[in-house]
This record gives sequence, C-alpha cells and structure tokens, in this order.
Amino acid sequence: MGRYSRLVVAILLAVSSVLVHGQAAPGAAPAHPTSKPYTGDFSIFEYPERDARLQPQRILTLLGVRPGSSVADIGAGGGWFTVRAAQRVGPDGTVIAEDINPEAIKAISARAQREHLPQIRAVLGLPEDPKLPPDSIDAVVMLKTYHENAHPLLLLRTLVPSMRRGAKLAIIDRNGNGANHGLDEAIVVSELSEAGFRRVARYDFTKADGEDYFLIFEHQ
Repeated sequence: MGRYSRLVVAILLAVSSVLVHGQAAPGAAPAHPTSKPYTGDFSIFEYPERDARLQPQRILTLLGVRPGSSVADIGAGGGWFTVRAAQRVGPDGTVIAEDINPEAIKAISARAQREHLPQIRAVLGLPEDPKLPPDSIDAVVMLKTYHENAHPLLLLRTLVPSMRRGAKLAIIDRNGNGANHGLDEAIVVSELSEAGFRRVARYDFTKADGEDYFLIFEHQ
C-alpha cells in the first residue's frame, strides 16, 4: 500500500470513528462560538418567578407531552425542567435527565428520590452523545443549552435514533453570538436543517424580552 493510500485509509477510519462514537475528532473546529456549560450552584434556577417567565407547562403541551410520554431533558442541570416534565408524564412515563456534569447527575438523582419521582432517570452523557436508548423518546428538550455545544451536528445525529416517529425536538434559547450564553436563531435553524430536521413551529413566549425563542423541530 502506497503512502497516499495509507493516508486515505487513515482519514476514512478517523471519520468513521466520529460517526460511530458520536465524538468530534481531537482539535476539530467548533461549529460556532460557545459558552462554557454552567457548573455552579443549581439552586439559582429555582426561583418562583421562573415558572411564570418560561411557562414549562405550556412548553410541554405544545410538544404533545401527556401521561405516559417519554421526555429527554438534554443538559438538565439541577433538574428544574426535569421535575416539571416528570409531573406531567406521571408514573407511567419516563423523563431522562441527561447532563455531561457528574455533579448534575448526582443532584438530579438525589432530587428524584427526595421528591418521589421514580420516573426520572439521570444519565451521564457526552457533549456529542446523550446516551439515549434507541426508539424511546417522544420529546427532546434543550433549555438554554444548545449554545454550549461546539459540535451540534454530531449531537443532533446521535439524537435521531432515540426519537420515535413523530417525536418533537424543542430548542429554547436566546439570540446571541454563542459566547454570551445565546446563539442567533438563524444559526440554530440552519444547523438543524443540515442535520435533517425541519422547523414545525416557533414561539417567543419564553421570557417576554424579545430575545428568547422556542423552536420545535421534527426529523425529516
């Protein structure tokens, strides 16, 4: 095998590794600027006004979440949205609370036990692979976390096998440059389209500041 042939084989093996394992190649350039994932005190997200501002029950209704549904909360943090989804799906449903931060997984597991919500499953994922079971999810929610992912196409492509037919993907974020805890809506829509998703609905009631957006996608 010549030098050129060996180089081609090496490149193909590297690409296949990325596709199989859902991980970006070392040193791969980010798709857009990102913000560092939050690793501080999760209690700062537990203020009473947050329900009125973000309207999680309305979000769940628009996603078609009902008793018995299966929901994935990607980047669940301390479980603020996870708990509300668990209350909606009830004991016959499932909420997978995924995060890449082991401390978040510990916090969610303890919270689920403390609040008697056995339908919550805490899962330690990878930045580009949330480790969801295949054909298991009715709705995926990414609440203020999409802008943190440097390689969203890999993440989105690993999500697809876990989504049941007709499953919805919700992205709730704010306009920004990626590095300021937000990402322009047009970039999100473009990246989702590249990953094979189409936008089926758009809302802006999550925080009435004119900056937040709530987008719903389905895989084509």
